[in-house]
Amino acid sequence: MGLLSASNLNKSFGADVIFSGVSFEIQQNDRIGLVGINGSGKTTLLKLLTGEMLPDGGDIFKANATVLGYMEQHVCRDLERSAYSEVLTVFSDLLEMEKELENISLQLQTKPKDIDRLIEKQAALNDRFVAQGGLTCKSRARSALLGLGFDDEQMGLPIGVLSGGQKAKLQLAKMLLCGANLMLLDEPTNHLDISSVEWLEDFLRSYSGSFVVISHDRYFLDRVTNRTFEMENQRLTLYKGNYSTYLAQKDENNLAAQRKYDNTQKEIKRIEGIVAQQRQWNKERSIRTAESKMKVIDRLEKTLEKPDEKPDSIHFDFGIRQRGGNDVLSTEHLALQFDGNQLFRNVDLEIHRGERIFLIGPNGCGKTSLLKTLLGINTPSEGEFRFGAGIDVGYYDQIQAGLHPEKTVIDEIWDSYPKMTQTDIRNALAVFLFKGDDVFKSVESLSGGERARVLLLRLMLSMDNFLLLDEPTNHLDIGSCEALEAALQSYEGTLLIVSHDRYLINKIADRIYYLDKDGAAEYIGGYDSYLEKIRVQAVETAEPAAAKPNEYKLQKEREAFIRKEKAELKRSEAKIDEIETEIDALKEELSKPEVASDYAAAMEITEKIDCLTRESEELFQRWSVLAQKYQE
Repeated sequence: MGLLSASNLNKSFGADVIFSGVSFEIQQNDRIGLVGINGSGKTTLLKLLTGEMLPDGGDIFKANATVLGYMEQHVCRDLERSAYSEVLTVFSDLLEMEKELENISLQLQTKPKDIDRLIEKQAALNDRFVAQGGLTCKSRARSALLGLGFDDEQMGLPIGVLSGGQKAKLQLAKMLLCGANLMLLDEPTNHLDISSVEWLEDFLRSYSGSFVVISHDRYFLDRVTNRTFEMENQRLTLYKGNYSTYLAQKDENNLAAQRKYDNTQKEIKRIEGIVAQQRQWNKERSIRTAESKMKVIDRLEKTLEKPDEKPDSIHFDFGIRQRGGNDVLSTEHLALQFDGNQLFRNVDLEIHRGERIFLIGPNGCGKTSLLKTLLGINTPSEGEFRFGAGIDVGYYDQIQAGLHPEKTVIDEIWDSYPKMTQTDIRNALAVFLFKGDDVFKSVESLSGGERARVLLLRLMLSMDNFLLLDEPTNHLDIGSCEALEAALQSYEGTLLIVSHDRYLINKIADRIYYLDKDGAAEYIGGYDSYLEKIRVQAVETAEPAAAKPNEYKLQKEREAFIRKEKAELKRSEAKIDEIETEIDALKEELSKPEVASDYAAAMEITEKIDCLTRESEELFQRWSVLAQKYQE
């Protein structure tokens, strides 16, 4: 079923054409990734779909059954309201119905004259309340917040004291619960740690509607999308498949277009040679042949399509001033606490020259604080750390605090490297896409992505041989992320990177440290390798460990664990069916007039239904994980 379609959309801002001729259709169960460089018009397109902006030309058609959800529409305005109450505002209609049902029950206890009318009204209202999910709305709100990393204490905090990331999560939770069957998501993984992103992935994979998502998280796009829309050169191109599939298709299309263009050019030159030869002979027949061949050239030139030029992108290298020693960093029992709050302890790291190490863990576990401890900004409460001989440390700050808002872009770089000439500075800035008058923009006026490019350039020019990078791909579009990956892969120095970019981790990680309050656990390899080791650890710890188990016994234990999970899958199915039957029976009981008129009895049954629904949801979440695992 078609949910929404667009035909020949055009949008400009002044003389700048953002895009033109944009046409597409969104069907039921479409999971669309919208990609393109910053400024290509992705967010503008979403705003046209919501009606927040109007197109300069073209049409948008929305089916009657389509309910749009857009994350930016749900803004938290009452800063005194608790986080949980803010999410519940999505269900304001249901909450009003619940209050009205309570009022009717109170009226029925007084046995009024119009009791029959009230009972009839109560039954109709209760049917609507149940049908629209009133019995589960509160548990769904709580589950969404838990999934996005809120604990019970944080749910009760007023919005005004929450961080920017937590407020963004609230908007995301409201949007996910708003009942839309077509969601428009603009960078939903920003501010989320890896566990929250994985929860969001699971939610979207089981979501029954359709969505369009703008994201620079390529791992996320690979996990949740089945179509890709690319905005490039003021046009929208549609591809089947997720991000990796789109990349392969795009490369094939570009190669085919280039070959066709080159072959056509060769054919035109070949025919032009024939024409020149025929004209040299200057005979009547030769002239007719030349004229005929010129018509062929005209036809070929009309069909000749020059392949699109690639958009400007960053190409750069991180060089090093000196090689440095083999031992780069060693920490022993490193610990940090603030105001009695223990962030981490017993952190033991060993990093050697040329290694690419990633530091991961949940938000708030102290990853950034650990980097700042190594930089001497924080003082460890216990333990010590040592840098090796000849180690020059460079730092990329995710909050971009090292920039000076009052400076221009060129002065920000020049003041850090005063020995460079203006020409050298401008050439370096051009590589990072600051060209012409862009170099005289104030840092304060730059976007997050532009500020990130300034910081990366300043870091590149430092020539340091040990880089501490805190979320370096935040604010970067996909093209810039890929350029950064290439630069880091060819870097001859050593890297310690805090990141939730799983695609980046898979690309370049030698080792991963998972940080929590009790230390840093080491894992060899990239993110997928880390996930596999976590899964194996879960299997091995599920059964009592035997002394020195051999491989045969381990295999048998794994097979037993699989059988156990498959049995759990079947039990979950049976239990869910049993609970649903019980809920149906309770709903039937609740619909009886004598029960509906008894407020205490009705509320008791409603609480039982709510409790059973929560149990069913918990079972279904576990069932979904197991079903997906063994289906694959």
